[in-house]
Amino acid sequence: MTLPDFLTQDEFGAIRISGGRIGLEHVLHFYKEGYSPEMLWSEYPTLPLALIHKVIVFYLENQVEVDAYLASFEREMEEARSRPRVGPDVEELRRRLASFSKAQGA
Repeated sequence: MTLPDFLTQDEFGAIRISGGRIGLEHVLHFYKEGYSPEMLWSEYPTLPLALIHKVIVFYLENQVEVDAYLASFEREMEEARSRPRVGPDVEELRRRLASFSKAQGA
């Protein structure tokens, strides 16, 4: 899928609206829920309304490919959510506590 100049793909494959952190999936999530461009603008007031219209037109013109991207994105998110979070072990916690205590002068 060829992206227009108002969309960019980062090194991880995420498609974002150029110049910001708003992902294509964010805007299209609400659009698919029935939001009008004006309603989307109320959710993302930093985006010009004309740009929101362009994003919707891009989606409608490339719906099969964009839907495949969105499905892949959702699968990756579900996989990430299902993985256990790994936190620091007991030794790391002790090291942090000692460092904190030392910094506090205790």
